[in-house]
Amino acid sequence: MSLEKSLEYLAHVPHFGDFLQSISEEREACIAALFNAPTEKMQQISGQILAYDQILKMCNAEDILFRKRQSTQ
Repeated sequence: MSLEKSLEYLAHVPHFGDFLQSISEEREACIAALFNAPTEKMQQISGQILAYDQILKMCNAEDILFRKRQSTQ
């Protein structure tokens, strides 16, 4: 199964939305940590943020998390 098809399948699995939510929360935590980080840690934290961004974008997290929020209302 291709990566695209795997992600398409996972998009309909409720626990995958939970996973993406935790990735999004980790990204936000890194952004918050960036404000108080010493200069030598900034590049490392920025790399983590970039990695989280790439995962969220590749998985189409915005749409999945939107649907997840809609289903809990």
